[in-house]
Amino acid sequence: MKAVGFNRPLPVSDEGCLLDIELPAPELKERDLLVEVCAVSVNPADVKVRAAHTPAEGQYRILGWDAAGVVKAVGSGVQNFQVGDEVYYAGVINRPGSYAQLQAVDERIVARKPRSLNFAQAAALPLTSLTAWETLFDRLDVNRPVAGGSRALLLVGGAGGVGSITIQLLKILTDIQIIATASRPESEAWVRALGANFVINHHHNLPEQIVKLGIGAPSWAFSTNHSERYLPQLAELLSPQGRIALIDDPRTLDANPLKGKSISLHWEFMFTRPLRETADIARQGEILDKVAHLVDEDRLKTTATHILEGINAANLRRAHQMVERGDMIGKVVLAGWNG
Repeated sequence: MKAVGFNRPLPVSDEGCLLDIELPAPELKERDLLVEVCAVSVNPADVKVRAAHTPAEGQYRILGWDAAGVVKAVGSGVQNFQVGDEVYYAGVINRPGSYAQLQAVDERIVARKPRSLNFAQAAALPLTSLTAWETLFDRLDVNRPVAGGSRALLLVGGAGGVGSITIQLLKILTDIQIIATASRPESEAWVRALGANFVINHHHNLPEQIVKLGIGAPSWAFSTNHSERYLPQLAELLSPQGRIALIDDPRTLDANPLKGKSISLHWEFMFTRPLRETADIARQGEILDKVAHLVDEDRLKTTATHILEGINAANLRRAHQMVERGDMIGKVVLAGWNG
């Protein structure tokens, strides 16, 4: 089968950073689906691993944690899918990824793709939808009020893939006011169109901008990037006993500013459930199923903003460059193996 992999960490400017290769089809475990991959999207996680990981001598690492495709075979213990089902999923970091024509994936973290979307549109959704959903409802527990805090959430980095889904889920499923950060006219327009109630600039003082909104101290904050920079400001502006979640990878994080207000800090790592095979691993498939229903009810929109025709090394290098710039609005997707 065709695949795109790498065998040493190289900058994205080097053509050797991602290579077109041929591999045997994967073998299935008992609960696995064999999926013919029709579309993939590129996330910051792809870029981070490509730039830092060194595969074993003579081996290639296959990246990719977002995919939509068609089930071609099922393992002996599969219960919920059959050959021919159209599915979407985010995979797991300790197995070969979706930059391949065929991928083996545990059925418990898979769902049937939204019927109203094509494969490219669907491939933009899994990782960011899972991250946003788990952050809001499993980590921050936004359905549990903070005593004295305003029903408002500050989202640092509103225009990216995760932020774009977070705004929509809050708008659809809660009555929480959404304060999104954006620094460019196009990103501000994007987050407003998705449903943000307020937009502030993350390059300026956050507490001062929050006070000017006149809505009181927010109960929750969700930081998608540069959390070590923003944490002191979040501690200042949040309500006492508020809750903060983050998804990035700060080298160090000083949590001491949170103590005076008893603010809790929550990490979200979307791969925890499949990587650790937690007792509730199937919740990821259930979340993706709920997301698909919201899409098919025309309540949730795909965040695919750039679609490249052809899953190959050249296009994936281009997609990695787009993500590395750090100014993405929405998601970049690649579709089909003929390009």
